[in-house]
Amino acid sequence: MAATVATPVTPTEHESDRCGSEEECRGAEAEEESSQQQIGPAATVTHTRLSKLPLARIKALMKTDPDVSLASQESVFIIAKATELFVEMIAKDAMVYAQQGKRKTLQRKDLDNAIEAIDEFAFLEGTLD
Repeated sequence: MAATVATPVTPTEHESDRCGSEEECRGAEAEEESSQQQIGPAATVTHTRLSKLPLARIKALMKTDPDVSLASQESVFIIAKATELFVEMIAKDAMVYAQQGKRKTLQRKDLDNAIEAIDEFAFLEGTLD
């Protein structure tokens, strides 16, 4: 049985030497990825999004704050990711209470119980009233 050994490929030139700016590097990477993908119904491309929430809507919500005049794409992405993690955390904690009640569906009382029981959610007390 023959064993295969994977060796890392080192680039011949540094990324900073190849691109003049960060935007040019991103554009070059996007062009490389799009040229490698197949076109047509036979293409099996798995497209994974980094954020599950719509970034344009989050940016619009951020701009409703009078203190925010500009919002960079990086800041919008960070807010979106933090929101996803927050929703996931509170949903998992509320799910514990739903399972204690032998249910598979989250109800408002499960969220209320999670908010009351966990100190991290103390700032949410009274918001669902």
